[in-house]
Amino acid sequence: MRHFERKQNIFRNKDALGESYQPEQIEERDDEIQEYMDALQPVIDGWEPNNIFLYGNTGVGKTAVTEFLLDRLEEDVAAYDDVDLSVISLNCKTLNSSYQVAVELVNELRPTGGEISSTGYPQQTVFKKLYQELEALGGTVLIVLDEVDSIGGRDELLYELPRARANGKLDETKVGVIGISNDFKFREKLDPRVQDTLCERELQFPPYDAPELENILTSRAETAITDGAVGEGVVEFCAALAARDSGSARQALDLLRLAGEIAENDDADHIASTHVEDARARLEQERVEEGMRELTTHGRLALLAVISKAAKEATPCRTRELYEEYRSLCESSGTDTLTQRSVHNHLSDLRMLGILTAHENRSGSRGNYYSYELNVPFTSAIKAMSDVLRLNREIETIRDIAEMNGITDTHHRYN
Repeated sequence: MRHFERKQNIFRNKDALGESYQPEQIEERDDEIQEYMDALQPVIDGWEPNNIFLYGNTGVGKTAVTEFLLDRLEEDVAAYDDVDLSVISLNCKTLNSSYQVAVELVNELRPTGGEISSTGYPQQTVFKKLYQELEALGGTVLIVLDEVDSIGGRDELLYELPRARANGKLDETKVGVIGISNDFKFREKLDPRVQDTLCERELQFPPYDAPELENILTSRAETAITDGAVGEGVVEFCAALAARDSGSARQALDLLRLAGEIAENDDADHIASTHVEDARARLEQERVEEGMRELTTHGRLALLAVISKAAKEATPCRTRELYEEYRSLCESSGTDTLTQRSVHNHLSDLRMLGILTAHENRSGSRGNYYSYELNVPFTSAIKAMSDVLRLNREIETIRDIAEMNGITDTHHRYN
């Protein structure tokens, strides 16, 4: 008896719903692609490349469009003998300084066995080694730095690289930098000199709306899913959920893929809306749990304060009211309290993680203030808290209050 048997009642090519899949055409980004092509035009003309800065939320096509266009650029540039193009791509997610980025670039350019250590060199020495490798490579070099905001304020390389030729660090090699960021405010945090160089051409990728996500899902589903295996309204439902949440194609595709897996495991012959509901709940739970892993103890207590207020139907809730709830939880757990300002910073972090949403309230002479509420289903949040905080009695009390108020797995985005 075989333990594993191939299932093919739902998927034709499930990889087409995955993050690494490159479609033959990019849907719903015609304007951005044209603007991007205009920015890349100097490469094909044989001139120095523009420096390009892309920004937008996760899952809105920045990286996919970049890979798509650079693949086409490398193909088309082969027709011109006077252009020698190299593309170097680096994800900066685990790198938090110009020094670390420069080391990774040097090692990308060097042959196996010739890498340099990630520590032990002065920063300018690493930069010098990078220029030596770039000069040895020659031609036109496009350096793609994805999630470039990870390097924070230590952005010296983002100033030096685009100006290397003008400053005499490179003679023959023409370098262009393409920075990709999920943080809309990252540009504002850059040194003004870096803004002038890195952000020579800026492209913003807005969130997708529901009809755009429907078109993307329909296109991918034709490749990924067998004929007749997508139930009525499923694509529209996935698109609507993702549009209301983040406008992310990645989220919409993940919903459809996971819904298909659930349907397949149920031996269903098609994906139904109930499978999408199950997929949404599971992905929400995973998102909360992933966010939990990034939180400190005080971040978790700040979140539990919001959950407690939500159970009492008292959200959105101001920071000062949440702070009182937080202090009570700290007392129960025997944890020293932070200042209200520090708790406010933790609430802002939770907002950035997508676990909370904030509403700005304008109150005239008294100034503006924010009120917070959950941005994920209540039961997902409370379950994640149960797994990471040893406050069983307090959490059970919150559950009891929520049950009394009829709060289950509903949330304002899905009502």
